[in-house]
Amino acid sequence: MRPKSERDFFAALLFIVIGMAFAMYASHEYDMGTAVRPGPAYFPYGLGFLLSGLGAVLLFKALTIETADREPVGRLAWRPLLVVVGAILVFALALPRLGLPVTTVLVVFGVSFASDEVHWQSALAAGVFLAAFCVAVFVWGLRLQIPVWPTSPTTWGF
Repeated sequence: MRPKSERDFFAALLFIVIGMAFAMYASHEYDMGTAVRPGPAYFPYGLGFLLSGLGAVLLFKALTIETADREPVGRLAWRPLLVVVGAILVFALALPRLGLPVTTVLVVFGVSFASDEVHWQSALAAGVFLAAFCVAVFVWGLRLQIPVWPTSPTTWGF
């Protein structure tokens, strides 16, 4: 049976594989607990199972619902992929050194270059807004221990 939509078919397979991997890893490595006292595996297992279920629904859709041109899978967009992966690495390395607001503005501004349609002014404005929002939610609201201010470069030690 040929898929009616190649994009949905491959996305569904990806969802199923990632979801099952999360569920299996969580159930083998952590204690599941009970419904009353959930253990550390409870949430990732449920999330992996939910992602696999979503993949199964999408797979059914890809195999049964007819599309006009079978929605072929196009070329891999390397630039956005590398920019987003690089932004995750920059965030992980910069957060303890530069603090949450500076790191957030830096990452949002950098990620905006994954697209040709974003102007630097709007990227900077989005970064400032998101930095303020993150500080308000995570530092003030949830009281997470996230560095807010930059540290001295002498303490960075790569």
